[in-house]
Amino acid sequence: MLALIIVLSILENMLPPLPALPPGVHLGLSNIVTMYALFTIGKKTAVTLNALKSVFVFLTRAAIAGTLSFMGGMLSIFVIMLLNALIGKKTSYTALSVAGAVFHNIGQLIGIIFILNNPAAAGYLPVLIVSGVIMGSVTGTVLNVVMPRLETIEQTSKEKNL
Repeated sequence: MLALIIVLSILENMLPPLPALPPGVHLGLSNIVTMYALFTIGKKTAVTLNALKSVFVFLTRAAIAGTLSFMGGMLSIFVIMLLNALIGKKTSYTALSVAGAVFHNIGQLIGIIFILNNPAAAGYLPVLIVSGVIMGSVTGTVLNVVMPRLETIEQTSKEKNL
């Protein structure tokens, strides 16, 4: 799963920026894998994958990017876990993905405010919330489409191994 996260992260960074997207906004394709891990394997695996992704970002894109990846990723996964625990199975993957994307952006913004020592960066919050809702909807929709297929593959694999 970590390899898939890394490949999706690399592919996403190779895509040219979409003209309508504000600076720094990405689809967050690798978050689909993290959410899949959270819902199928468990919390520890999802948190570990998030941390290892941040190490990869740290090694390939420098300390600030790694720190922001870690802060955003961890806040995101903890918010998703909290919402999932409070609301349970009634929450859609899309809603959880949107919450995760918004809080990923908030975690990164908090990090950048501390790194720059400039609270004025908080003025970017409305842009990050809107982009989090949009990108979280996209990744949540992909997860909604992919999850049943992956569960079918996993179930078939288990039945063959019995």
